[in-house]
Amino acid sequence: MTRGAQGLVRAAVVVRAGAAPLWWLGVLSASLGALVPGLTGRRIGVMAGAALFVVALAVTAYARRKRYAALARAAARAGRRDVLQDRAVTVRNWRRGHRWWLVLAFLAALGGSFAVPAAGGMALAGAGAGLWLKAVWLGRREHDEQRLLWLRVDWLGSRAGAPAGKRVKAYRTTGTAAGDAGVGGARRG
Repeated sequence: MTRGAQGLVRAAVVVRAGAAPLWWLGVLSASLGALVPGLTGRRIGVMAGAALFVVALAVTAYARRKRYAALARAAARAGRRDVLQDRAVTVRNWRRGHRWWLVLAFLAALGGSFAVPAAGGMALAGAGAGLWLKAVWLGRREHDEQRLLWLRVDWLGSRAGAPAGKRVKAYRTTGTAAGDAGVGGARRG
């Protein structure tokens, strides 16, 4: 990169990067966990899991929305020399940085099935669905304002942290044609 240039990553892509692995690991864990009768029985386990799914979805989807909105309002235009990171690179970096947390969450959800069948997996799937809803919310915001939200790569840290975390000072914006991801972080069709 040249002097003054910074690497930028899409906020919606970082949010969306965790949605698919959490969803599929949760579905797999819930499916395998439903095979075990557990201490509470399958029926109670599935009902508790449904409640946990809804709670995890709501908490994940609505967490830090005010921070995202404040960063978006104060966003400045990206510089000419700024380098926009590809969607595939962002997703790969996030998943590499969180792979052990994903494995531990899957094992914890699967192990919890011996007490309450399927509940942990359904909570994990709810978190994945909540991240997807948050990315859709960011996408709607980007579409309405006709600008994409970016942040500096180095503010995410080595583990590809949260796009509205403490290290993130401000967002940058570009037009909707910038980058290789669609509005909301999805693949461009």
